[in-house]
Amino acid sequence: VVLVESGGGSVQAGGSLTLACVASGFTFSTHCLGWFRQAPESWREGVGTIDSDGRAYYFGSVKGRVTISQDNAKKILYLQMNSLEPAETAMDYCAVVGTRVGCALEGPRAHAFWRAGYWGQGTQVTVSS
Repeated sequence: VVLVESGGGSVQAGGSLTLACVASGFTFSTHCLGWFRQAPESWREGVGTIDSDGRAYYFGSVKGRVTISQDNAKKILYLQMNSLEPAETAMDYCAVVGTRVGCALEGPRAHAFWRAGYWGQGTQVTVSS
């Protein structure tokens, strides 16, 4: 399984970006796809997830400002981000796990779930003030 993120870049505060994650070698009948971010000298945190039934979950301060979607046929995951803030400057990663169970987990309980996942190399998002 290979995941490749794209769409990162530099944007001013209040701006928008849409990230994409293309998955290959991925044949799970059920799955959970997720977006995560890691700022410099910080822990990686979940942004949101979506399962193979299309149920999306959002975590933390991004609620109301981001939208996760997927194209199951093309195996592409999207993350639309609006009203970006400088504190959201981070490397953004996508990941996939071959089960829906646990897709709604956040925080420490999610760590074990995503430890079994496949991860991309990340795409840098920089938000300037």
